[in-house]
Amino acid sequence: MRQLQRRAEQNPSLFSDLVRRLRSFAGAADATDGSLRTRIEHLIEGDLDEEGDQKLLPAVRELVLNALAFGELQVADVMVQRPDIKAVAKDASLAKVLETMQIGMHTRLPVYGTALDDVIGMVHVKDLLPYMLKPDTFDLAAVTRRVLVVPPSMKVLDLLREMRDTRVHMAVVVDEFGGTDGLVTMEDLVGEIIGEIPDEHDPATDAQIVRQPDGTVDADGRVYLDDLERFLDAELVDEEMREEVDTLSGLVSSLVDRIPATGEKIPHPAGFLFEILDASSRRIERVKIHDQRAANTGEFEVMGD
Repeated sequence: MRQLQRRAEQNPSLFSDLVRRLRSFAGAADATDGSLRTRIEHLIEGDLDEEGDQKLLPAVRELVLNALAFGELQVADVMVQRPDIKAVAKDASLAKVLETMQIGMHTRLPVYGTALDDVIGMVHVKDLLPYMLKPDTFDLAAVTRRVLVVPPSMKVLDLLREMRDTRVHMAVVVDEFGGTDGLVTMEDLVGEIIGEIPDEHDPATDAQIVRQPDGTVDADGRVYLDDLERFLDAELVDEEMREEVDTLSGLVSSLVDRIPATGEKIPHPAGFLFEILDASSRRIERVKIHDQRAANTGEFEVMGD
């Protein structure tokens, strides 16, 4: 599937054909079984192949499906959890703010008063530039911008609209008692539709598979299975399953029929243990792979047999 995707050429008529068929479905929705959304999802997934229609490219299909699901998401589904929030106190020095930004690789940081449950605003890296040559004059309160305060049950589409209208790109998520539950940025919301947006200063994506000194393998969830199999010198899926699963994230999710949480360990019948290093409600970001083949003497079946 990956090789076909690489060779596929963009066909503008596909988009026009998709729009035409969506309009057709919208007009016939009341006269057919099932919801309009379900019919659209079936169309995008390629259910019409038996009629000879052309399938959408995988990247296009993923984008449209993400957009369909976007309207159902709540803020709690996409927020950065409280333990992962990097923030600074309102009396932090310029050096402290820069250090925190560097550690978290963030351009925006929430600013709190007495504790993280008392977020009073945010600071942007651009606001620090005038003070780089005269740090003694820095006053964090003078450059602190406002943030939105939203409940975890708020629809992400509503939050996206509010961010657009107010031009405030960070929201603090508070629980029923007013405590800080999480954090959401505009980038988090857009990323739910088009996928993760790598920063130009992020590590290069070429190093998606790295063998650690202890023998484990640290892999990006998006790494293609054929690349991973060559790296591990192992077969992880059979030919039938290979038509349905392209990436490590898809493989691990298929093993348990859900998206596992950070910290979970998922065994693979070929003698590997997948430890989830980082995962959201929508996808697996990083996986540590433990090779246990030497510790097992029995034969393993390849997944899908």
